[in-house]
Amino acid sequence: MKKIKRIELLAPAKNLACGIAAITHGADAVYIGAPRFGARSAAGNSIEEIQELVLFAHRFGAKIYVTLNTIIKDDELDDARELAWALYRVGIDALIVQDMSLLQMQEMPPLALHASTQMDNRTPEQIKFLSQAGFDQAVLARELSLHEISQIHERVPEMALEVFVHGALCVSYSGRCYASQSILGRSANRGQCAQICRFPFDLVDAEGTLIVSDKHLLSLKDMNRLNQLEALLDAGATSLKIEGRLKEVSYVKNVVSAYRQALDALFEKRPEYMAASSGFVTHHFTPQLDKSFSRGFTDYYLNGRTEDVSNPDTPKSFGEEMGRFKEIRGNYMTMAGVKKFNNGDGACFINEHGELQGFRVNRVEENRLFPLQMPRIPRRSILYRNYDHEFERILSSDGSAVRKMPVTMELMEVPDGFTLKVEDGDGISSTSTTTWEHQLARSPQKEQFIRQLTKLGDTDFCVLEPKVDITITMTDTWFIPASVLAELRRQVMDQLVTDRLAHFAPHEKKYTPTTHAYPSAQLDYRANISNHQAEAFYKQHGVEQIAPAYELVPVEDAVLMETKHCLRYAMGWCPTFQHKKNPYKEPLSLVSRDGRRFTLRFDCKSCTMHIIQDQSKSDLVSTDDAIHDGIDS
Repeated sequence: MKKIKRIELLAPAKNLACGIAAITHGADAVYIGAPRFGARSAAGNSIEEIQELVLFAHRFGAKIYVTLNTIIKDDELDDARELAWALYRVGIDALIVQDMSLLQMQEMPPLALHASTQMDNRTPEQIKFLSQAGFDQAVLARELSLHEISQIHERVPEMALEVFVHGALCVSYSGRCYASQSILGRSANRGQCAQICRFPFDLVDAEGTLIVSDKHLLSLKDMNRLNQLEALLDAGATSLKIEGRLKEVSYVKNVVSAYRQALDALFEKRPEYMAASSGFVTHHFTPQLDKSFSRGFTDYYLNGRTEDVSNPDTPKSFGEEMGRFKEIRGNYMTMAGVKKFNNGDGACFINEHGELQGFRVNRVEENRLFPLQMPRIPRRSILYRNYDHEFERILSSDGSAVRKMPVTMELMEVPDGFTLKVEDGDGISSTSTTTWEHQLARSPQKEQFIRQLTKLGDTDFCVLEPKVDITITMTDTWFIPASVLAELRRQVMDQLVTDRLAHFAPHEKKYTPTTHAYPSAQLDYRANISNHQAEAFYKQHGVEQIAPAYELVPVEDAVLMETKHCLRYAMGWCPTFQHKKNPYKEPLSLVSRDGRRFTLRFDCKSCTMHIIQDQSKSDLVSTDDAIHDGIDS
């Protein structure tokens, strides 16, 4: 018989409300930002809010991971340690980190650590090193294929492997990108990414020939691996991560629900897998991924390089395809639709300039749309819905999903009263006793007992089959007033919540210093080492040459982005896969609207593209005004 493997659906939380929604809609774990040191500085939360989320999650056996995954400077080390202790005291389950100072510093709390994807976790050697250093879980690089994930699992079976399954994609390998720091002085490693990859660029050759004009050439589609879950689990993934710590509640509800339902259906077919937390979810809507923010979908190299993963037309959300525009008649337009719009929907299309343009549908009559303002729309344009008014209305309600845990009950008599024992699906049982005189009733009371005991109302619990799951191990002719039975039920359910919180309290994880060799003897700026404690850690593990982080000492001709997204491939000129030669003279360059130039270098051996800023042609000053409104990662 195969050992049952617990599978974790891991959801993002911008704030407390998003975290609670994620758990309610089926997440087994949530990752959330702390007040400081998170890789999304706009998604920080107070210690008090995190504590409230921890208490809510632990009721369901779900876990809370906190991101402490920025690089840390020397003068911030004490603050980072104090924050880690504050998070430990409120009961979080793990920290997600990239800075090794958190293993090196003395007097750190005994918290489990997860290795952030910023550590560039793409090889078995790296994962083995992290396992030996004491990490419990590693967040793998998004770019890995099923074969590569399987190889890591086979080489390091003791490490829990966390893989991304849905959401926005960083174009740079493992999210390690220095473009924002180089151009705007805003470090992605410090939670201040300016999303340079979502900017429009010209593509030019070495002779200045314009190849592509003003397109979002580095902007990727969003990941969607809903149909690849079984393959991921069979490859060794144990935690399935949804991206989106800047997303709103409706996004979290919809995406978590879609993956929860898919996983539950998979577990029915494959009983060797099961959910990592407790209970079941009843969804009061049908999740649909293309109704939430997306730039189009890709499985992102999971089965190798099989498609162009970019969306050069726009970095904004397309939504779901609805049909084609036919013509304008007076104050309305007609469409040949495959789906029906609703009053108040948001619609969009690609205009004559190749840009995404939106408008609001004020009113709908059959195939006639009455916009708030009539757009100038090319004939036969595809219409998309990027805001479904009715769907968002359903998701905005508190009742979009309910999560419950089944229990069994046993009502017994004791010499001076009655005892009620309750047990949940995790084997956790609680007992409560009430003192009450034994009085004979005029008629059998079993049905009355069952009716009162099943009134669990707004609690986290339910009785699925009352006549089977409620046992009356005493004579059913005793009279127990409804008020007494209700109080006994209330007490035992309160006790079960308390007992569950104690049962799911995180285990302490104490670290001892290690000296096993790091896979490389030298580390450049891409190792993101920004303090003396992290430097000491790597020296302790045999690294002889250590360069400081790019944020401390900028490197001339640095690779600002290393990406598996290749513009040669996107243009159809890949010598390896498409067997075609680039008709333009290399090196190719990307040129931004403000005149900044970036040289492209192609490494066919590793199947990657490197982006280097051309300092000699980058004397224009870029400001935050260059960042496009409405771009959401």
